[in-house]
Amino acid sequence: MDAQGRGRGDDIDPADQWVLNPNTGEYELRLGPSAPQSAVPRPRRPAAGSGMGAPRSRTTPPKAPGRDIPPQRRRRGVPPEEPLPGRRGRRPGKQQKSKAKKVVLWTGGTMAFILLATAGAGYLYIRHLEGNVSTTDVGDAGASSFSKDEAFNILIIGTDKRTGEGNTSYGDAGSVGHADTTILLHVAEDRSNATALSIPRDLIVDIPDCPTNLEDGTETVIPGQQGVRFNRSLGESGRDPGCTMRTVEAATGIKPDHFMMADFNAVKTLTTAVDGVEVCVENAINDKQSKLVLPAGTSTVEGEQALAFLRTRKSFGNSGDLDRIKVQQQFLGSLMRKMASGDTLTSPTKLLKLAEAATKALTVDEPIGNVNTLTDIALELRKVPTKNITFTTIPVIDNPAEVVKATVVVDESRAPQVFDMITSDISFTEVKAQEKKEKAAVAARLKGTKADASEVRVRILNGGAASGSAQGQLAYLQTEAGVLKSENAGNAEATQAKTTLEYAPDQADQARRLADIMGLSGSAMTPGESVNNAQGLPTMTLTLGKDFKGAGVKLNAASAATPDVEKSTADKVQCAS
Repeated sequence: MDAQGRGRGDDIDPADQWVLNPNTGEYELRLGPSAPQSAVPRPRRPAAGSGMGAPRSRTTPPKAPGRDIPPQRRRRGVPPEEPLPGRRGRRPGKQQKSKAKKVVLWTGGTMAFILLATAGAGYLYIRHLEGNVSTTDVGDAGASSFSKDEAFNILIIGTDKRTGEGNTSYGDAGSVGHADTTILLHVAEDRSNATALSIPRDLIVDIPDCPTNLEDGTETVIPGQQGVRFNRSLGESGRDPGCTMRTVEAATGIKPDHFMMADFNAVKTLTTAVDGVEVCVENAINDKQSKLVLPAGTSTVEGEQALAFLRTRKSFGNSGDLDRIKVQQQFLGSLMRKMASGDTLTSPTKLLKLAEAATKALTVDEPIGNVNTLTDIALELRKVPTKNITFTTIPVIDNPAEVVKATVVVDESRAPQVFDMITSDISFTEVKAQEKKEKAAVAARLKGTKADASEVRVRILNGGAASGSAQGQLAYLQTEAGVLKSENAGNAEATQAKTTLEYAPDQADQARRLADIMGLSGSAMTPGESVNNAQGLPTMTLTLGKDFKGAGVKLNAASAATPDVEKSTADKVQCAS
């Protein structure tokens, strides 16, 4: 709906056509008077006498559905404003600034995501943006819808497909578009934190059989492969992003709900739209392969230079993919900080350019491929503080089957805890809001004397944990923790998300001892009534919820041991080396 789309380009930036209406406090699409056309194109009507109604003047401005848009007025004594053509929208004041902040950018791998979500303004332009987005049907590889009330996982895929201006010179010009850079983004249910888990492209995995919808509407099953590089889960043999989603679930046990994918153009267009991203390197770089030239210290990169920064391998660390992943994570943290800055969020021009750039580069699964759902996702992501966004990588070791080390495999001693923390919605950062919420409960319920473990009497129910969890925890308590007066009471009547311990007031000292053993938070302890065990004696009730991590593993985030993995947060500035 902009000038370029109607044959009236005149080199007008689409952002310049959005003008603040002082009567409504909102931005509206206003086209300049370069031609006597209506503000919104209408189909021509037949001339009078044609039997199809009277003609309508082409200069009559149409009304927006459901309301009239009044002409711009000025107050008495205030000089008239400049003509509309070429004038950029003025920065809104305090009231309008809060509306502008509803526009969000989120990035991952070599791609990024932005949506215009202003209140009451830009409806037609948002519809235009929706037309930019491409969708793929991944069937049951993902969720059928997006929920604003639950935790969610988005698989962010950056492909090495060389389509687009200036990209054919990079490496394999005929690449079908493999999963070159992949990040599994987990956003917590309460939006207090998020974890961005990088998946190495050279990770050896088993790719499962993949049902795929072909362009002609038929479905085929692409056979899986065992013991191959992860990046082959996309592109090869016609595999679509749904195949990559299935591979991630098979390798980690974490099911992606949705995916977002883009190619090299996303980095170039998005970094240019924000006037560059600040990066830092410890040593000067002159990389012959990526063509990256940077001095030591801080620089601002955009366009081709930003892409070169992300593609550089030989100048960082051991020249391997794992070191490049660290550099990419540092870059994304810097880009997130740039997006959260007031300079970006309050600039209509930058926001519109970002919206154009990102939506043109974006491919998503069908359930989220509409403007309303994408806006919902953007606004939910906006709630997560950058200081609680953790970047980390799947723990790996060199492939023991190789003499010359070129690939990696999952480190079975460290990776399971990382996967479990994400599945159980546990943050890798200290979340102060959660600590404050539980502080009063912890102080009241955990403070006091603790009974000896031999005096603790408890029955254990499985209320949503993995099968066999109650028996496994019983064995741990009796053989490792000294809680001999314990029994397996079977399954609970209903499943629950969190593990709880119910006890009578006179059992508080026993409850505190068991809470200490299991790492239960004060909010997990529920004062109530005791029940009788199989011997007819009063006992507490421990119900294992979906958050139960396994026998002997402490439950609350504050007590659980942080896995031994390299990690960083989006609010910290780091220099690549």
